[in-house]
Amino acid sequence: MNLIVIMLDSFRQDHVGVYHQGTGPFAHIPPCKTPNLDRFAESAIVFDNAYPDGLPTIPVRTCLMTGQRTLSFRPWQPLTREDVSVADFLRGEDYVCGLISDCYHYRAPGMNFHRSFNCYRWVRGQEYDCYVSSPSKRKIEDYVNDNYPPMWRARIEQFLANTDDFTTEEDWFPAKVTAEAVEWLKANRCHKNVFLWVDDFEPHEPWDPPKRFNVYTDPNYRGKRLIMPMGGPAKDWATEEEIKQIQGLYAGEASFVDHCLGPLFATLESEGYYEDSVIFVVADHGHPLCDHGKFLKGPDRMYNELLRVPFMVRLPGGKNGGLRTQALVQFQDVLPSLLDVMGLGNNISSMHGKSFRSVLEGDAEHFHEAIITGFKEGGDRCMRDETWSYISRPGDEPDELYHLLDDPRETKNLIDEHPEEATRLASQFGSYFRRKGSGPISVKGVQGKYEMASGSVE
Repeated sequence: MNLIVIMLDSFRQDHVGVYHQGTGPFAHIPPCKTPNLDRFAESAIVFDNAYPDGLPTIPVRTCLMTGQRTLSFRPWQPLTREDVSVADFLRGEDYVCGLISDCYHYRAPGMNFHRSFNCYRWVRGQEYDCYVSSPSKRKIEDYVNDNYPPMWRARIEQFLANTDDFTTEEDWFPAKVTAEAVEWLKANRCHKNVFLWVDDFEPHEPWDPPKRFNVYTDPNYRGKRLIMPMGGPAKDWATEEEIKQIQGLYAGEASFVDHCLGPLFATLESEGYYEDSVIFVVADHGHPLCDHGKFLKGPDRMYNELLRVPFMVRLPGGKNGGLRTQALVQFQDVLPSLLDVMGLGNNISSMHGKSFRSVLEGDAEHFHEAIITGFKEGGDRCMRDETWSYISRPGDEPDELYHLLDDPRETKNLIDEHPEEATRLASQFGSYFRRKGSGPISVKGVQGKYEMASGSVE
């Protein structure tokens, strides 16, 4: 049985069409067009409640590749000699393993994520990759406003230099990654078992989609093309018109990524991989688009726009395709589950994650009772179940509690109305899950009232 992993970056769940159907939590928000992901979902098991453990980019990939948690003890760092990755596993089982990515963080010296792959291919120039050293042919003033400081201007100039020569849609990074993956899948079909990890570093910022995908922006907008938002409160550096323009550029980028996935899905079908492969599609995290006042990911942005991602597993032959589940799973559970389905479950007992094969086979409707997520070095933690989301804030900052079913956009903080729900969630995770020195998790109301979470460590 083959394994194909399609990894996307910064792709919000609410920007995938299939998550808008029926009465789902994002049904009220018009989606951008994602026909290829939607079509894939028809023959896959679709998860509504799948969450990362430790954020962001590299801790997430470490978790997915090893089946081990990262929130409590693994910041952004290389794979170590002691880590055992999915490629280590499968190459030992006589799989031919391929890695194709434009995620330049993989390629950084000493990162080791390509270890044990028979083949690895890097698509260069993404984001701030030091790929082109000559100045950009374009004017930086067209891509920033007066509030952008030198550091941000330099970052955007690097991206512009890297992409100056893009002319056709095939030049853009998602198209290049897909083309490499298609070629690899065809050339390696002769092997008995293959494993391919396709890692598309989109729709990660900067957002500069090809012209025909700029359909989510205001055609009457005449301001700067702000392809790279800054952090901090957006109202401090952007106008309302600029904010809407940036949001539209992200939607266009997401739609373009879906467009580029079309040839990949078509190849998986035409070459027979749909019949004998487990195919897993996921994003590492979503992306705040000023939903709560800020762009970009960050430790304090523990909301649906960052935490909820597209998460789909297609079993060989499309078994149980179309199944939609509310089961609560987390990224450390992915590798144990995939290996279990592939008949290699005797390798997973040492992993932090647990197999949710029973969910994939339709035998279970629930999995975890609750999950916790955040940035290892950040003081904020989000604990949630299928109904409630509790955000524990550092210091004297008031905590937040949201009813995910009634308020999926997390606009009404119910911490004072339902402190018992926050206490219930907090009691499931002790001080081990906090940043070192932060102490036990406690519940703090908006009015400054404190209630210690039961089971916490003094």
